[in-house]
Amino acid sequence: MLRVGGRTLLHTAVDAVRAAGARRVVVVAPVLDDALEVTWTREDPPFGGPVAAIVAALGDVDAEEVFVLACDLPTAGPAVALLSGPVPDNADGSFLDDGRHQWLIGRYRTAALRAAASGVSEGGRDASMRALLGGLRVESVRADPALTRDIDTWEDLRKVAPDGFSST
Repeated sequence: MLRVGGRTLLHTAVDAVRAAGARRVVVVAPVLDDALEVTWTREDPPFGGPVAAIVAALGDVDAEEVFVLACDLPTAGPAVALLSGPVPDNADGSFLDDGRHQWLIGRYRTAALRAAASGVSEGGRDASMRALLGGLRVESVRADPALTRDIDTWEDLRKVAPDGFSST
């Protein structure tokens, strides 16, 4: 719920996937904003990591393809725009790569994610993204590191919002 440029990072992420064609957006978190038109769900147990969140969200997905997007990305719009085309025919998904695999900025075939999720133990709790996606045929899309810079620390936040930020 941190605001960068007057918008929450969550709103920025939701708007990014909607602009890229997502009809339905599933957010794995406690309800953070009643006005946001998304489907809210939780991983079990809470805070089980990104794989557990993806596993939880898949139960609410009814599309052939799904965006997976972390909500700590101030540049979500242009980052997701690089994935706006459909997943290539010979792949199960695509993700951004800035020199590192940015699997949490990706677009994947839902059936492939469900099949991969069925092979992770404990609902994906504390599992690595490599454990989930390592067996899939995924393609990387080159991206400028400036588009994939996420906010993990207060210092990261100061770098993207040097003139200040706020929280709701």
